[in-house]
Amino acid sequence: MAEEIEKIYVIPLKKTNFRSSKATPTAVKRVKNYLTRHMKVEKEKIWMDGSLNNALWSRGKYNIPSKIRVKAVKFEDGVVEASLPELEFKKSRRELLKEEKEKKTPILRKEEEMPEGGEGVGGAEDYDITPTGEGEVKIKKKKSPKEKEDKPETSKSKSKREKSKEKGKKSAKKTSKKNLKAKKAEKEDKKEK
Repeated sequence: MAEEIEKIYVIPLKKTNFRSSKATPTAVKRVKNYLTRHMKVEKEKIWMDGSLNNALWSRGKYNIPSKIRVKAVKFEDGVVEASLPELEFKKSRRELLKEEKEKKTPILRKEEEMPEGGEGVGGAEDYDITPTGEGEVKIKKKKSPKEKEDKPETSKSKSKREKSKEKGKKSAKKTSKKNLKAKKAEKEDKKEK
């Protein structure tokens, strides 16, 4: 790496304007403010390591350490990584991210090359083209979703539940028709009387 600036700071955390109810959240803000002032970067470009965060929260929310040692590393692009200086053996977050990116293999996208015999032929999207083991090519026309909807379902493909539901609906329709006829007949009888 070209230019990395590495410094160790002792940051005072307890000042005169100290509220114990918001102690640790303000300590995190004070660390970031201190690093922005001394490393000359914006707050958004400061990465706090988990070890530093755990050290600030180690005594709980209300009791913070009076001062803390911080190792700050400024990278070429202006990003500052803050961590505890005692953890020299641990790799930086940036190095870990680079290693992960190198390990990941890119997902291959479908190449938009036409087969040798199909050059210049339009409308190939409507067909499935599959090569066979003998060096030949099978071409099948894709079915549109409308064709699938138009075909009625056969009685073999329906499950027992679907059949029982349909029977229940039909019987309910029949009984409701009978009830309607009976009610009409009763109304007519009442009108006649």
